[in-house]
Order: sequence, then C-alpha cells, then structure tokens
Amino acid sequence: MDPLSSLLSGIRAEGSVVTHAVLTAPWTIRFADAAPLVMISVLRGGGTLRLPDGTQRAIGPGDTAVVRGPEPFHLVDHPASVHGAHAAYEIACFTDGGECTGEELGGIHWGVDTEEATALIVGAYRASGRRHERLVRVLPPVLVVGADAEVCAWLESAAADAAHHSAGSQALMDRLLDWALVCTLRSWFDKAGAAAPSWYRGLADPVLAPALESFHDRPAAPWTVASLAARAGVSRALFAKRFTRLMGRPPLAYLTECRMDEAEVLLSDTDLGIAEIARTVGYADAFGFSAAFKRLKGMSPSAYRATTAAKPGPPAPSTPAAGGAATTAATPATGDVVTE
Repeated sequence: MDPLSSLLSGIRAEGSVVTHAVLTAPWTIRFADAAPLVMISVLRGGGTLRLPDGTQRAIGPGDTAVVRGPEPFHLVDHPASVHGAHAAYEIACFTDGGECTGEELGGIHWGVDTEEATALIVGAYRASGRRHERLVRVLPPVLVVGADAEVCAWLESAAADAAHHSAGSQALMDRLLDWALVCTLRSWFDKAGAAAPSWYRGLADPVLAPALESFHDRPAAPWTVASLAARAGVSRALFAKRFTRLMGRPPLAYLTECRMDEAEVLLSDTDLGIAEIARTVGYADAFGFSAAFKRLKGMSPSAYRATTAAKPGPPAPSTPAAGGAATTAATPATGDVVTE
C-alpha cells in the first residue's frame, strides 16, 4: 500500500454529510460539523470561503475546495452578504442534535434551480481513529483544485442519479466522495511540487517507490538497505544515496519514522499492550521499542497513550434514520432570511 492510501484509510465518507444544494443569492452556509475534512465542489456559480482566522478564498465553477477542520467556517455567495438580509443555512449533521433525516438521503435543494443559482456538492468526512491526522497535518487550511467542465457535468449527473435511486444511494454517494477526495488531493500534491510531503514526491521516483510502498505496507518486516535496493533493481550504494537525497534522511531512519507513526495509531486506537505493539511494528522487545519511540516522539509509549486518551476522539456514528438509512444529508439552519 502506498503512503497516501494508508493515510486515507483512516478517513472515509462512511455515512457522510452529503447534499446537492442550489442556492439563490444572497446566502451564507455555516459548516459546524467539526469534521477533519470538508470538500466543496462548485458545479455552477461560486462563492467565498471565510475561515476562522479571517482568511477568504474565492471558489468558482469547476473548483473543488478541501477545508481542514475541525473549526467551523463559512461559505458565502459574496463577503458583503453577511451584513445584509440573506438566507442562512447550516451543515451540522455530525454534531449532537443534528437535524438530518432519512428522507434527505439523496440531498436537498435550497432555492430555485436556475442558471443564475449556485450549485454545490458538499461532503464532510468522518475519521476512524487518528490515522488520518498525519495526512491532515501536511495540508493547508484550505486547498483549491480546478476541474474541467466535463468533470463537473459527470459529478452533477452522478449526484442526481444517487438522489433518485434509494437502493444503494448512500454507498454510491460515499464512494463518489471518496473518489473525489483522492483525485483532489493527488491533483493538489502534483501541483505543490517541492511543497508536497517527501513521501508523496518519492512515489514518483521509480527507485524509491517500491521501498516506500514496502515500508508503509509492511513496516514490521526486517527491511535492510540491501533488500530494498534489490527490490528497486539498483546497487545498495546508489539506493541509499538517492533515498537520502530525495527523502531528506537515510532509508532506515525513514523506516523507523513509519514504525513509530504506526505505533502512535495503535497506542491511540487499540488496547494492545506495549509488548504486542512493539512486535507489530517490528521490534523484538518492548524495551527497544520504547527507547526508539521516546527518542522520536519525545515521550514514552505509556505517556503518549495517556495523553491521547485525555483528548476527544472522532465523532460517534450517526443513529440510523427511519427505514434504515444512515443520517447523511445537510439541512438548512432555519431557512430564514436574517440580517447581521
């Protein structure tokens, strides 16, 4: 498994918030789900993202924005709308008391569907444990990737199909959003160049890619520089030099980081004992593992487990709505016109 796939395995659109919204200006949407990631695809029209730190980012037709949580943020048709009369909406299905119902499984329309209205597809992503945190840490507060008109048309068509077919519609929309997130992140990493994380840049190198996939797929295996060089089909010296130059540290130092990152996940998300976690990530005894963990993470495995246990975990899954459908659609806060 490659590094991106490994990190994305901790964040999925399982029972996610999904809506196909058509909004007539002036309007504002408050995103209050505290989700790790929220994705907004603009099919028609556009708006301005307003982040908690005051940052504003315009998004238009064909743009897909991924916003890093968990702080609430806004999307508005125009920055000036918040100071006058406007329709105010809220997406908060993951929070306690979220007003989402099974009848909204296929999405809802806010406003009148006209050529002048803004059409959006919105997805909020749940996290299973803390594996996703390594991915979220390398992302900016908001990233925007453009797409061509054909992609937008296909996405809108797929969303409409999901909305009109109850059988399998939740799974269809979940997988659609998973696909869209992977494509969006890959596009952004490709364009980020040197700003992309080293593990992503390394995947483009034919010599390093087999080693990176090996590290992330089987971190406990007894990898050596010689065995990794053999997988890449190059000499040991060439492999070590190339890996260090492109990744910024020697191969086995990177392997240790992978093992300790995996140990973090196991300490946070499981009840496995320290000795069992040590064996799972490739250490023969708990003492050697604990020493390596403290050297890299700054605290012992037991102290790390105690620290993460005191932090709130990811949101609990929603209670299935009537008819067995998971709670998935976004809802208007009130639908009222408000003046700020």
